[in-house]
Amino acid sequence: MFLTKQQEASGEPLGKMSCTSEIQAAFILTPFVTFFTGLIILFIFRLIWSIFRKWQTINGTGIILELFSPGSMGHNPLRRLYSYGLVRDHIKMLLSAQTFLGKVLVILVFVLSIGSLIIYFIDSTDPVGRCSSYQDKTIPVDLIFNAFFSFYFGLRFFAADDKIKFWLEMNSIVDIFTIPPTFISYYLKINWLGLRFLRALRLLELPQILQILQVIKTSNSVKFSKVMAIVLSSWFTAAGFIHLVENSGDPWLKGRNSQNISYFESIYLVMATTSTAGFGDVVAKTFLGQTFIMFFILGSLILSANYVPEMVELLANTRNYTRSYGVVKGKKYIVVCGNITVDSVTAFLRNFLHHKSGEINTDIVFLGESPPSLELEKIFKCNLAYTSFICGSALKWEDLRRVAVESAEACLIIANPLCSDSHAEDTSNILRVRCIKNYYPKTRVIIQILQSHNKVYLPKIPSWNWSTGDNIICFAELKLGFIAQGCLVPGLCTFLTSLFIEQDKKIIPKQPWEKHFLNGLKNKVLTQHLSDDFAGMSFPEVSRLCFVKMNLMLIAIEHKSVFHGGCCGLILNPPVQVRLRKNTLGFFIAESPKEVKRASFYCLSCHSDVNTPELIAKCGCRNRSRQHLTGTGKMVMENNLKDISSTSAMQRPVSKGHSNIISWSSLATRTFLCDVDQDSEQLDSSGMFHWCKATPLSKMILKHTDESKHEFRNHIVACVFGDTHSALMGLQNFVMPLRASNYTRRELKDIVFIGSLDYMQREWRFLQNFPQIYVMPGSALYIEDLHVANIEYCSMCAILSPPSKPSHSQTLVDTETIMATLNIRSLRIGSCAHTTSERVATDLNENYGKTKYRRIPILTELKNPSNIHFIEQLGGLEGSLKETNLHLSTSFSTGTVFSGNFLDSLLATAFYNYHILELLQMLVTGGICSQLEQHLDKDKLSELPESCTTFFSGRSRCKLGLLSLDQTILSDIKPRETFGQLFCGTLDNLGILCVGLYRLIEEEERNPENKRFVITRPANEFKLLPTDLVFCAIPFSTACYKKDSSSSSAPYEITNIMPVTSETNMEISCTPTVDLD
Repeated sequence: MFLTKQQEASGEPLGKMSCTSEIQAAFILTPFVTFFTGLIILFIFRLIWSIFRKWQTINGTGIILELFSPGSMGHNPLRRLYSYGLVRDHIKMLLSAQTFLGKVLVILVFVLSIGSLIIYFIDSTDPVGRCSSYQDKTIPVDLIFNAFFSFYFGLRFFAADDKIKFWLEMNSIVDIFTIPPTFISYYLKINWLGLRFLRALRLLELPQILQILQVIKTSNSVKFSKVMAIVLSSWFTAAGFIHLVENSGDPWLKGRNSQNISYFESIYLVMATTSTAGFGDVVAKTFLGQTFIMFFILGSLILSANYVPEMVELLANTRNYTRSYGVVKGKKYIVVCGNITVDSVTAFLRNFLHHKSGEINTDIVFLGESPPSLELEKIFKCNLAYTSFICGSALKWEDLRRVAVESAEACLIIANPLCSDSHAEDTSNILRVRCIKNYYPKTRVIIQILQSHNKVYLPKIPSWNWSTGDNIICFAELKLGFIAQGCLVPGLCTFLTSLFIEQDKKIIPKQPWEKHFLNGLKNKVLTQHLSDDFAGMSFPEVSRLCFVKMNLMLIAIEHKSVFHGGCCGLILNPPVQVRLRKNTLGFFIAESPKEVKRASFYCLSCHSDVNTPELIAKCGCRNRSRQHLTGTGKMVMENNLKDISSTSAMQRPVSKGHSNIISWSSLATRTFLCDVDQDSEQLDSSGMFHWCKATPLSKMILKHTDESKHEFRNHIVACVFGDTHSALMGLQNFVMPLRASNYTRRELKDIVFIGSLDYMQREWRFLQNFPQIYVMPGSALYIEDLHVANIEYCSMCAILSPPSKPSHSQTLVDTETIMATLNIRSLRIGSCAHTTSERVATDLNENYGKTKYRRIPILTELKNPSNIHFIEQLGGLEGSLKETNLHLSTSFSTGTVFSGNFLDSLLATAFYNYHILELLQMLVTGGICSQLEQHLDKDKLSELPESCTTFFSGRSRCKLGLLSLDQTILSDIKPRETFGQLFCGTLDNLGILCVGLYRLIEEEERNPENKRFVITRPANEFKLLPTDLVFCAIPFSTACYKKDSSSSSAPYEITNIMPVTSETNMEISCTPTVDLD
């Protein structure tokens, strides 16, 4: 009543009155007193508690006895402590919003805080010098809100473990500076704005509230809401402080420099200050206001530097990466998902764009589960013309709809070969395939798989279809298959790898051998449909014609059977019984697609007299032969070949005991030098591999005590690094090519694995059905274990890289491999016998009284290609290629190192031409291809057509080997001065297809270790040397040694042929000398 009369007398509005400086001081000082008083009390309490705890420690026994004394059993302190802890746990769960009631409580506190802030905005419309009485309707509402905040503050204080830390938290400071003035207002029956603007800091909890309400779900939206909360809370709080001090003036001047400024004008001033664009229409006049503005400018600069670019980036990413891909009619595109990183995207783009250089008409849409990094974003901008990035997951139909998978040419899934958990990587990618196929079953999918045993899940997907281009690139299968081929045939690993790598870097060779090697790297495996004029001809005839007239090397064809609807498969160097049909697909080793087009342009009528390959082009002849070549046509073709060979000095060689054209039937009647009872050999159900009954691991373990019983000769040693927790490498992929059925049982080499017994026990269930597999528990880092495996007598030692580990850096992933290579290379094996030719070559060593040594042949696998310099330092070869690129290194050229990093390029290869991938799988894995994998299922195996069995699973398929020019049946080929003469002679007379050379790097004086390098597809006029070894595709039943050979030594094996020296033909009874460098 008194206030009402006073207001009426002063003429002020109802519910409003002037605030004296004493009242304002009470509202301002109360929070500070509360804060510091509470802090001091907490510090004192903590000090007392620490003293009490020390006293408890000293007198602990008495306290324990007191706890269990009869008088204290009724009110046991332990029970009280337990109840206290239980209540605290419930309150913590409530405050952390883990329960429904807790979520309601947290949301209610935030809503009431915003309500209290809105009341402050309403009250700020009045001058700061006025106070509100309880007749103002907003006062009771705000009082109720603050009472609830007090209750919530008490809950938080009770649940806090560290009371002092809780007292200094942001939300606690907000409550301490806004709740106590409420009690002052209740006592004085008036209210004032004071520090109520601090309630705006509650906006910092906005992201948490939106997540609880599930309004925001993505990381970008969470980041955006966090930035917005920080900016808004900073603006509102700063504006509240400016509004207070500018309207109140400096305290020591008693408000004489105050100015009437609204809260909206204060926000305007703050925003102008933040943007550093002050217009001067609204400025701070008080000393406190000006001082605050100076510090706020510094803070706003930091705030802008940190959060404004992030907000702009988030807005841009939201706009660019969450949109849908715009499908253009007639425009082709592919979707790439999985492991989208800088390295994987760089490798994919390099290989994908290289296939169609200058003819890119296919867009690439990358579907990544997280926004790209700045480095990855830069790559996309550099390739903006044909790349797009969309943020999403292949596991969600909504994201698949955004990239329009149903309209894409294919969906490619990239795996991470360096991940620590390969099984998890495979399963996640398989689930992606499942989701894509469920969304649109006709989508073509090409997937990278790390472990071979995970391949079996993909064909079980109902909509998986090999015939429409669905394909699997298994890293373990191909990688270990390459290494296995390098163990069978020295240098073959490099030869096959060079056919599939893309090398753009130009190198100026310094040595003649470097020039030959680099020229070989230009050749690749290419496909082309053959001219219909070749229909009816045999493969040797067509291959010879392509080689002589078109300068092309035809190595394989896709054969379509006339039985059972046209079952087709790839055949390497097929026999003469296989006649080519129209539109036959041929596989060539050539430098460019332009060259292989000659095979489709060839016309019998127009090009029979053309001797220059470059002149063979598409003709306008309308009378091209569309019938099989028979009778006169075939005679004309043979006469044509004779004329060409006479002009090019490549006439057909004729030697004693051989006719001009040896039929396949005559080749089939040949037997091996060592007769083998093939009927006693056991093969698996597919007929592709040698098989035996499951053998317990305990019977195949080698022991140090039985070292005298281990008579391994010409065997293969594989060094494995793994332990109980390592991911499986899939060693069956290494063994299967070594147990292919196109080798007889006598030709199989013993395989000795050196590694952890715990690891080998896990792998053994996949190896127990392969014959002649042994395990040596130990490590390749210990020479004693190597001696037990008779490593000095092995034909090849393969050092396999260990599975990836989470803690490994990119440089250290090959530590064990490099150390094992260093350890084995330090072994020098002394030969106990020499041939005459060797003694002539080693006169210099003998003059110094030294014994000739040889090093153990090694094939090292590197996960990180950049680590090649560690291997190169161990080579010790003068004039070597000084390159850090693995595929341009001397070790790679000699076939002593391998890295599977190039397998990434096969993803693009499989998209453009999946036939090349099938040929690679057939060459590397021992004959397995995608068509055969369809029939290896036990349910389908009985339905396998007889024709498919003949060409896919039969033992009559060719095998890759290495033949000497002088000590095998190649010595009967005359003349053989050039590679072209050798190619035509072996193909005509023996049915053997020569594809490359393995040549000594230098003369023996400069190359004491007899290192050789690979020459892929030499030129037709390439001069041969007597010491050259020839990479060949040899028919199954071909004997590579003449029966009248007078050599007393054991027959040499075609799969690991080297010059016949004492180093490779050591007697069993001769014990080599082992020295260490």
